[in-house]
Amino acid sequence: MCGKIAPMESLERVKRIAAVHDISGFGKCSLTVALPVVSATGVECSCIPTALLSTHTGEFTGYTHLDLSGQLLPIARHIETLGLHFDAFYSGYLASGAQVEMVLEMIGLLCDGDTHLFVDPAFGDHGRLYSLLDSGLPAQMRRLGARAR
Repeated sequence: MCGKIAPMESLERVKRIAAVHDISGFGKCSLTVALPVVSATGVECSCIPTALLSTHTGEFTGYTHLDLSGQLLPIARHIETLGLHFDAFYSGYLASGAQVEMVLEMIGLLCDGDTHLFVDPAFGDHGRLYSLLDSGLPAQMRRLGARAR
């Protein structure tokens, strides 16, 4: 059951982060791990999922993968209409290079000069890209990483 939403004037006093990351049904990563950690700190987390996976891609095979690229900007545009201030913006696993461009646009929509930008370049382990990701992604992630502050 969801709690009641506070009036907008009281929402402005809450510390808030926008978290852009995948949702993995199993595995010790993704929004399924980040959300409870952030919530435990008392920070309100607005989740924007990049993909839905049955497991994370690092050590498993045969997993399912649903790319949510078509939803990223519509979600961000809707959140923008709420007039919320984000103290932080965090990006994790991005399903494609195209999502890097979308995240850069989302930063323009949801962040201001006071927003801390955190970039977790979650695209590989042990010198290898996660499966499904193309070799151009590291260069695109460098562009996103350059925005971190």
